[in-house]
Amino acid sequence: MKFNPTQLDGAYTIDLERLGDERGFFARVFCTEEFSNAGLMGSFVQINNSLTRDKGTLRGMHYQLPPAAEVKVVRCIQGALFDVILDLRPNSSTFGKWFGETLTAENRRMMYVPKGFAHGFITLQENTEAFYLAGAAYAPKQERGIRYNDPRFAIEWPIVPSVISDKDNSWPDFDPKWHGVESLKVFQNTKKEMI
Repeated sequence: MKFNPTQLDGAYTIDLERLGDERGFFARVFCTEEFSNAGLMGSFVQINNSLTRDKGTLRGMHYQLPPAAEVKVVRCIQGALFDVILDLRPNSSTFGKWFGETLTAENRRMMYVPKGFAHGFITLQENTEAFYLAGAAYAPKQERGIRYNDPRFAIEWPIVPSVISDKDNSWPDFDPKWHGVESLKVFQNTKKEMI
């Protein structure tokens, strides 16, 4: 695997290193040792799969408060999506900044989302399927969200969303107390704290 740093501290895209011949190729998608050597958390408790029927469907921006804050590794296994992460760690040099990357079934690229980040995506094709590794179990009481068009963050989506759930469309404007930013201070921007 090739770990590519993004502009956000501690966040990466991951590309597969393919070994191929006339039969096709082989590539490692996950390895605890390689994640650890890159300074990343490699312990996951859930694997989630989502299918989104319509192009232009926006899911996000989701995260969980401590102690249920989670690392995610996201990959598109069918279709295409624009994946977005938002740094909500108050002591991070990239606090309040976002990064987006196109993940497709063809490019097989993955997004590593550290603790203290919100995550979401918009589908670029019909019948887009995503696969997630999650470092913590879903905890409804710890769940929070950032509205996709919150002016505080000004995320630039590549297309106008056509489908958004009522829940995702009604997250409140950013408020540090409600969004739990003060409690996210434990997840600062050093790699050691993410291991």
